[in-house]
Amino acid sequence: MESPLIDVHTHVGVEIQFWLQGHYPYAQDWPTLVRLGTKHQIGRFVVFPMPSNLSVNLTELKKGNVVKKDALENVPYAFENRRLMVEIENYFPELSAKALPFWMFDPSHEQKAQVAALRALGEEFRCYGLKTQPTFLKSPILDLLSEGECILDFAEEKGLPFTIHSSIHPEDPWSQVKDILTVIEARPGIRFCVAHSCRFDKPSLDRVAELPNAWFDCSAHRIACVLGAQNHPSAAPAATRFASDYRDPKVVLHDLAKAYPTKLMWGSDAPFDSYIDEHLQLRSSYDEEAEALFALDKETVHAIASRNILKFLNIPS
Repeated sequence: MESPLIDVHTHVGVEIQFWLQGHYPYAQDWPTLVRLGTKHQIGRFVVFPMPSNLSVNLTELKKGNVVKKDALENVPYAFENRRLMVEIENYFPELSAKALPFWMFDPSHEQKAQVAALRALGEEFRCYGLKTQPTFLKSPILDLLSEGECILDFAEEKGLPFTIHSSIHPEDPWSQVKDILTVIEARPGIRFCVAHSCRFDKPSLDRVAELPNAWFDCSAHRIACVLGAQNHPSAAPAATRFASDYRDPKVVLHDLAKAYPTKLMWGSDAPFDSYIDEHLQLRSSYDEEAEALFALDKETVHAIASRNILKFLNIPS
């Protein structure tokens, strides 16, 4: 019997920064996510809270600034991680078996207090991994190798993998793919997923393929392909970009699966399969993300939406 298909990258909750700044999307609840995925034979969801959290000043966050003074909460994601689990386990217990929850963390602030909060939450709820979005937090991922090392130690102790938002944009010093790879190489006892196909940077994808503790996901694939086709700085420059036809996301996904058959994991990034603000109009949907997946042959679908993910999660089935 085949294991159910898994979406390895999804969010539930309210994205406060997008809401305050008028960007889209800004929210998704757990039953909606399950409904979107079930329509496309997705039976399990690796699910995280949203990237922003209440340990920053909301007035400043509306301006795009990350300021800790006068925040509503002290410990990053202590509120958001618990809120996620209450929604999944207590409000909708009939759907809870479909959740593979990852808990969010900030690599740069209140790291010991975060570990204490994660331990306490783990006494009440199950956790399958940890997730961070350093760009939103303006927190360098390399801080995990200094003051944030206690978070790595906690994950290794508990056998928890990491998913890390990646960037290659020259104006993003916080979550550069090369820095994520430095962290991965430094901690061979922990499993890591580099999100968003390493922004199609071929040297980084090749390095992920070489490292036994590394995988990558293709979350927000369709809009990432649009950016690649436009030579946008959010995608790898042409000289180092993985060779494919970025005008057709189905072709790109096929080529990635062929080149990295044991490392690619399928994820939608729902609700962030789209992104809209005053400058960008990047529109997609869960339906279109799934359409690219099911354009592949059945064996490849099972590999990237089940088998590779189970290995990353260290779950036999």
